[in-house]
Amino acid sequence: MRKQPRQARSRATVEAIIEAAAHVLSRLGWAGFTTNKVAETAGVSIGTLYQYFPDKLSLLEAVRRRHFDHVLSVIRDSAEDQKPLRKFAQELVRGMIAAHSIHPTLHQVLLDEAPGDRGSRAAHASFQAQYLNHYATAVATYRKPRKGADTEAVARVLSSAIEGVIHNAARRNMLAAPELQKQLVELICAYLSGAGRIGR
Repeated sequence: MRKQPRQARSRATVEAIIEAAAHVLSRLGWAGFTTNKVAETAGVSIGTLYQYFPDKLSLLEAVRRRHFDHVLSVIRDSAEDQKPLRKFAQELVRGMIAAHSIHPTLHQVLLDEAPGDRGSRAAHASFQAQYLNHYATAVATYRKPRKGADTEAVARVLSSAIEGVIHNAARRNMLAAPELQKQLVELICAYLSGAGRIGR
């Protein structure tokens, strides 16, 4: 970001621009993503947009970072207060579905179309480290101790399973399916509690 917003009005303008960028990316894809279209959608002048974002790559990075922050807050908040396992799983699944339902096709664009650079790779590496750390905390809280168990490996498997289901559902426009939420909750509970054959 070129200029950090200091006043509430400026922060609201920046948030409106980032939201507009997410909307345009979701609707038109990377090929149709332009700063002019974002400014028009946000209801600001192109000059105002350029005060904060020098080009469309910086806008893309802001959209990515906002999504990363949202996902991290979902995982962190779900694992607070050492609530029962099923409640943790339900809150995590609801939160992850909500985070990916705002602009469902956006995630396909971010994954499959949008370019990356050193900044985006660094941001993603930082996100992954925090992401796995939050999952490892949840695993340590809810998974029964087992001889030779590797908390980090379990966290990677759990996070990859949830991420894979959510992203595939977003691609297929199935995030609102009640059975999806139900089965994902059951998967988390079974894996962390050791029920059935999962994780043995």
